[in-house]
Amino acid sequence: MRPVRQCSRTACGRPAVATLTYVYADQTAVLGPLATLAEPHSYDLCAEHASRLTAPRGWEVVRLTPEFVETGPSHDDLLALADAVREAGRPPLGGARHAAVPDGLPPASQLAETETRRRGHLRVLRGEDG
Repeated sequence: MRPVRQCSRTACGRPAVATLTYVYADQTAVLGPLATLAEPHSYDLCAEHASRLTAPRGWEVVRLTPEFVETGPSHDDLLALADAVREAGRPPLGGARHAAVPDGLPPASQLAETETRRRGHLRVLRGEDG
């Protein structure tokens, strides 16, 4: 899953939806869709700042997309996250788990006696009432 890039404008924490680059030789500001990779000489802008962009006097603004819409994680991103969580919950292949017991917890043999059911890496323990 790709990390969410934020708007480059100071004190703006909204997610970026557009990338601004300057072509100094042509006195042009180019505003396009969010670049795949963050470049050091480009600026990522949120939808609000992209729509309000103005260029210096005498410069031209080229908008490659008429409007920019904020997007959340894609369906593929959510599936990848679910697969990663599922994989992390699987026991390791070819052996039992050997984990150090933190201070204050009973030994694993006592935990097994109070365990009522288990699902993946989570387990439900009986209360002290029984």
